[in-house]
Amino acid sequence: MAFGGNPVFRGKNFKSAVAAPPVQHAGYAPPMTAEQLDELYRAPSAGPAETGRVTYDDVIVKTLVCLGAVVVGAAVTLATPPAVALGLTLVGALGGFVLGLVNTFKREPSPALVLAYAALEGLFLGGLTLLLDRVAPGIGLQAVLGTFAVAAVTLFLYRSRKVRATPGLARFFLIAIVGYLAFSVVNLFLMLFGVVQNPWGLRGITVFGIPLGVAIGLLAVVLAAISLIFDFNSIELAVKAGAPRRVAWTAAFGLTVTLVWLYTEILRVLAIVNSND
Repeated sequence: MAFGGNPVFRGKNFKSAVAAPPVQHAGYAPPMTAEQLDELYRAPSAGPAETGRVTYDDVIVKTLVCLGAVVVGAAVTLATPPAVALGLTLVGALGGFVLGLVNTFKREPSPALVLAYAALEGLFLGGLTLLLDRVAPGIGLQAVLGTFAVAAVTLFLYRSRKVRATPGLARFFLIAIVGYLAFSVVNLFLMLFGVVQNPWGLRGITVFGIPLGVAIGLLAVVLAAISLIFDFNSIELAVKAGAPRRVAWTAAFGLTVTLVWLYTEILRVLAIVNSND
């Protein structure tokens, strides 16, 4: 089974639930009468929700709740004065990072912690959007539309079986994401130590008339879309395997992580493009 590059779906909690969902053993019950047996025979079969198994609806609803928490968090930051917004952005960045790790490696999903992570990421994204909106007014709305457009196209391609979560795609994702992370770390250090004066660091360097950050950013958007493909595949495996219903929160958390990353990359690409106009 290919769970892809998202560490949320590669955690022991999710993988063990998909591989071997717990079996509920019934206790002793007295023999049923003929009337009871006939009523049971005529009753409709129980669906996944009635048997405590995860469904696509569970994942969709919980993901929407998480995204709602992100929006609320972003709205709070956007509605505060600049000085307060800066503090909330830092709290969101650090708190979101910590809770992201906690939720990823936690043995059992906690809805409260998942929603807290989403709200903190909202604080961070609101502050980041507020900052970059000074470069290009309206950039936040463009990034939101771009994020949902990429996610919708990716879902359509996956559902239509035009793209699949194959081992080859997983290997490409792993190699590309390692390279992207290495570039990001080097770029961060060069900016911190003043080696590169451009506010975008190496991303601001122009190559053949195109800012390097645009090319790198578009690669990151593609990687985020690939991550979504593996996220969808993991959720499909969980539903088909009859995983416990609690897995829906893990899936919603994983999708939120990927969508936050996708929004951040699209926002940065748009900001670099507008800053070079």
